[in-house]
Amino acid sequence: MSDDLFTEPDDMFQDRREAGRVLARLLEHYRGRPDVVVLGLPRGGVPVAYEIATALGAPLDVFLVRKLGVPGREELAMGAIASGGAIVLNEDIIGRLGISQWAIRAAADREGQELIRREETYRQGRPALDLDGKTVIVVDDGLATGASMRAALQALRRHRPSRTVVAVPTAPESAYRDFARLTDELVCAVTPPYFFAVGQSYRDFTQTTDEEVRSLLRSAIRSRPATAS
Repeated sequence: MSDDLFTEPDDMFQDRREAGRVLARLLEHYRGRPDVVVLGLPRGGVPVAYEIATALGAPLDVFLVRKLGVPGREELAMGAIASGGAIVLNEDIIGRLGISQWAIRAAADREGQELIRREETYRQGRPALDLDGKTVIVVDDGLATGASMRAALQALRRHRPSRTVVAVPTAPESAYRDFARLTDELVCAVTPPYFFAVGQSYRDFTQTTDEEVRSLLRSAIRSRPATAS
């Protein structure tokens, strides 16, 4: 966590791209390393990850995670599912609301299909990057409950990376402490003293579109040879 870049509680990023440039400076020690791969969690994590990958000269890919919404209250996460089928459940919410195993399976099946659709949409036939033995920097535009990032980290274990680094522009102190124990390295630019939502750390928090994700992935592929050289 950096105290020199953001010292006041009301400091905000202009947008996700600026947040990515801030994180890139905090990840400078990974610049030019051939074992580094940057993964953005779509959609909002991809513009952040693009700036990091560009600055570090590293390849960029997506790693998909979908929230499992409580039936009838889909904005409330009862868990998340990630590429490869890894599921993380919020047992507290499930128990408190009495959510059935059938409802959980139905949500996981539905969101699993959406994961497949989005992978096809974003990669457009390109294979996923090989993560075996790599240092993987996993990027989102912020942590709130952390369910999506937890699912991503659990799913990533199946790919046998040598090291996982979580990089986010903003997170509450509680999530910062949790993820500092869950990953090899956590890089977070700001931890607001009163955290209500990820968007409070941005002046422009416009929703990232599927087309923007596709465009950034294509741009990363085109620009990397020149950056790497």
